Amino acid sequence: MKAMDIVRASRHPQRLKSMDYIEYLCNPFIELHGDRLYSDDDTIIAGIAMIDTHSVMIIAQQKDRNFGMPNPEGYRKVIRLAKYAEKYKFPLITFIDTPGAGCGIEAEERGQSGAIANCILEFSRLEIPTLSIVIGEGGSGGALALGLTDEIWMLENSVYSILSPEGFSSILWKDPSRKEEAAQLMRMTSKDLFDDGFIDKIIKEDGSQIYNLKIEILKYLDKYRTISTGKYLKKRYDKYRYILG
Repeated sequence: MKAMDIVRASRHPQRLKSMDYIEYLCNPFIELHGDRLYSDDDTIIAGIAMIDTHSVMIIAQQKDRNFGMPNPEGYRKVIRLAKYAEKYKFPLITFIDTPGAGCGIEAEERGQSGAIANCILEFSRLEIPTLSIVIGEGGSGGALALGLTDEIWMLENSVYSILSPEGFSSILWKDPSRKEEAAQLMRMTSKDLFDDGFIDKIIKEDGSQIYNLKIEILKYLDKYRTISTGKYLKKRYDKYRYILG
């Protein structure tokens, strides 16, 4: 498929959402709420879970709630529960599915940019294994806030980019109708990002991707049980030094 076709597939309303994956992967899943400062943002689903014999922290963006666009209190909840996971030594798994962070006036008034920046900072130094999986649309800082992890995986027909092709073409050429060209130029598909060394794994979408994803997550959890904290922190540092050039 062309890049813009994959963008459309990533946005399809019938595409599996984060909660679909959580319900299949986790037994049980105990959801936790609130940022302890303002309120709870239900666009972010987060909680403690068991995946087979592994205790983990799951943090996910739910695309059918506020279009998957979290507000600052959502990102502050992310930080709170990431630190909770670190305290109790739970590996952290995030599911990314957002066109970007909430962009209303109220979100800016409550410190949206600072909340995202703090997520990135805290994720960079968490002393637990971390994994992010782009299951649909991964857009802008709203996605990056959950994505600075030891490994980044993408479903085959998902995308990950600084902004939408429509936004890119509007800024670069003042013409949003050139979105097809923009999508190709942005190298935002899973294949492009894997070839460029940005992501670590592509999960094929062949009708059994939810089963295949569980198998790969279990392999990941087993692997990181045997790696020392210092080793994966060094690996994380080297990964993002490479990405940043």
